[in-house]
Amino acid sequence: MTDHVDRVLEQWHAQRPDLDVSPMAVLGRMKRLARLVDAAQRRTFAEHGLDPASFDVLATLRRSDPPHGLTAAELMLASMVTSGAITQRLDRLQARGLVTRSPGETDRRVVLVTLTEEGRALIDAALPDHVETQERLLAALGGAERESLADVLRTLLESLGDRLD
Repeated sequence: MTDHVDRVLEQWHAQRPDLDVSPMAVLGRMKRLARLVDAAQRRTFAEHGLDPASFDVLATLRRSDPPHGLTAAELMLASMVTSGAITQRLDRLQARGLVTRSPGETDRRVVLVTLTEEGRALIDAALPDHVETQERLLAALGGAERESLADVLRTLLESLGDRLD
């Protein structure tokens, strides 16, 4: 069985046999996979009136301890985006009544972002569909294969500096 990446590799081997293009076998597939996953997840989010950025903020708040609130700075770190990007996301979500922003109790310069009841209901409705989409995307892999792939990807991410320490 061959795929698009196999064809690309064959072409490179024919045109540049002097180069070891084997990294393309992994990274090319990762890139193609990312596009397919992103498209599938965007469709699921759209069914709930969300985009990936909005889902990310709502999901991050929902999985935090009750009352499901974090500071804007904590959300920025969790989302790995700039302060301007998180501000835009929060502006949109607040305008829709999905989050509230309030000054911190001890430091009024700190902004606490909290899910509203409507925001919690929306993320609670979207999350099972999101998990179902992920399950469908991984259906070709058994449990051991999923675990092995997750371990390999974790190792690669950690080697590139993506870790929590």
